[in-house]
Amino acid sequence: MLGLLKNLNFIKLTVSEIFEPSTYFGLDIPYLKFLGVEPVLCEDDRAVTRLKIREDLLNSRRAIHGGALMSLLDFTLSAAGRSVDPLGLGMATIDITVSCFEPAVTDLTIQARCLRRGSSIAFCEGEVLDTEGNLIAKASASFKVLKVKPVAKVA
Repeated sequence: MLGLLKNLNFIKLTVSEIFEPSTYFGLDIPYLKFLGVEPVLCEDDRAVTRLKIREDLLNSRRAIHGGALMSLLDFTLSAAGRSVDPLGLGMATIDITVSCFEPAVTDLTIQARCLRRGSSIAFCEGEVLDTEGNLIAKASASFKVLKVKPVAKVA
């Protein structure tokens, strides 16, 4: 796990060459821009995103709000599910289970993998790690696999 974290700067360069920097693995998602999610990796049944801690994401205990963590996990797990064809597949969440272990009080890295993808359902899992590599939260989810037609981005 930590080996992957150490190589993320190299991976970020690779991702920025494949997708427009202002998109989330090829998709325009205003909510993720609002949260400040940074897309890092989306390939080979894996996805990685990052989030920098910000004052407006904190709860009353000064940790990143659990709803933000769930949103991060939902998107990153779904990205792992569509990673074999990021612009041709979409994912609709059927269910997601999130377990939180520690308060999120640093920048975060979210790692996800697709365990199995059929023609109609994908099963994914992932975790949220702090800057020291400690496990903050984990999730498992199932998604409805949607075949989508690429939409031209309007300039």
